[in-house]
Amino acid sequence: MTVAEAVRAAAQRLQATSETARLDAELLMAHLLRTGRSETLLHRMQDRAPSGYDLLVERRAGCEPIAYITGRCSFFGREFLVNRAVLIPRADSETVIDAALCALGNLEEGQILDLGTGSGALLLTLLAEREGFRGTGLDRSQAALAVASENAERLGLTGRSRFLEADWSEEGDQGGFWTEGLDRVDLVIANPPYVETDAELTIDVRNFEPAGALFAGSDGLDDYRRLIPSLPELMLPGAKAVLEIGASQARAVAELAEKEGLDAELRHDLANRPRALILS
Repeated sequence: MTVAEAVRAAAQRLQATSETARLDAELLMAHLLRTGRSETLLHRMQDRAPSGYDLLVERRAGCEPIAYITGRCSFFGREFLVNRAVLIPRADSETVIDAALCALGNLEEGQILDLGTGSGALLLTLLAEREGFRGTGLDRSQAALAVASENAERLGLTGRSRFLEADWSEEGDQGGFWTEGLDRVDLVIANPPYVETDAELTIDVRNFEPAGALFAGSDGLDDYRRLIPSLPELMLPGAKAVLEIGASQARAVAELAEKEGLDAELRHDLANRPRALILS
């Protein structure tokens, strides 16, 4: 069977579970051929189909995300390694990057703190965009921190980044101990869990992405309630924080910020949905 025949058969197989069946089939084939999709379509379609392709197609037919199957995802023009220990970076989160770059203004150097770093995509993208900055990423998952560290190495950013284990969900009665030892910074960024526990999610998200990075109580605000009161002690004078939010959470999160003396400016994503708050 040729590559063209295998891709055609895979696309038919995936139609029942994917709205992008043909694209999925092409991406999986390109991954197996260790080349790009364009190269596959232009120059490899008459090659003999490689072994193992059917196994990848079956994983996708079971709704496993393409990024987890290939182990890679594109974000803000860069490739990041991902696995099931971390959320898959999404285009919506690029709004956080745009907002953060705006928040940094003309600063040429400084420190960034990323709360819930996951794959490190947000922090490492900002460090790549602003060469004078250094950053720290926190996560409670050691597996996620390992992914972030590997991404930093691949991007040549190990000298300007570090990743530390911290869990604000286990905060004690006195509060705040997870912030101990952290210096104040010029920018705090966070994409915390913000999905309601009983929210209806697609199978590929609910069954494959890490629940600990998704769910935040019945209203999706639990992590904001824990994080926002600690922001002032983490921010240098004049510093800002950028939080990713769910599409219906702008008012509620802004009110939490206002209680801590922080003003909130809303940013929308490309679909014009509320996506990020700049706090100052």
